[in-house]
Amino acid sequence: MNLHQLFEMQEELDRYIQTNRGIEEDVFQKKGLALLIELAELANETRCFKFWSTKGPSDREVLLEEYVDSIHFLLSLGIEKNLSTLETWPDAVKHADLTELFIGTQEKILKFMDNHSMFTYQEIWSWYGGIASALGFSYEDVLEAYFAKNQENYRRQKEGY
Repeated sequence: MNLHQLFEMQEELDRYIQTNRGIEEDVFQKKGLALLIELAELANETRCFKFWSTKGPSDREVLLEEYVDSIHFLLSLGIEKNLSTLETWPDAVKHADLTELFIGTQEKILKFMDNHSMFTYQEIWSWYGGIASALGFSYEDVLEAYFAKNQENYRRQKEGY
């Protein structure tokens, strides 16, 4: 999947938010924490780690929206570190266990927060691809949901979210 359009859309949204909110501080760390939180929210909705519970995962639409929330911050972090030259989504990590995918993804995010290289950035994308695959999301599903959430984020900003 070509990521160029997503980077462009995210950069426009980031600029819109920062301009309208008067944000002048470096928000890289805050975006990194936001990404970790969004990943945790997605894990919570999958309930993959809740061995003590018989309740199943949230509906597919909820999972996809949580997944795309993460993608917004993943794109934004890449933009912050001039890594928006990443053209295609790297090959997904092949792993069947969602719990391990979430832990591995978190590890890669934390690694990137200390080492802002293209390699560490691509690793996060690979792990996110593994999560998408495990959840049954196609790249088309992710694109469509990203476009919809991007528009919702603009609406929220205009309404004083």
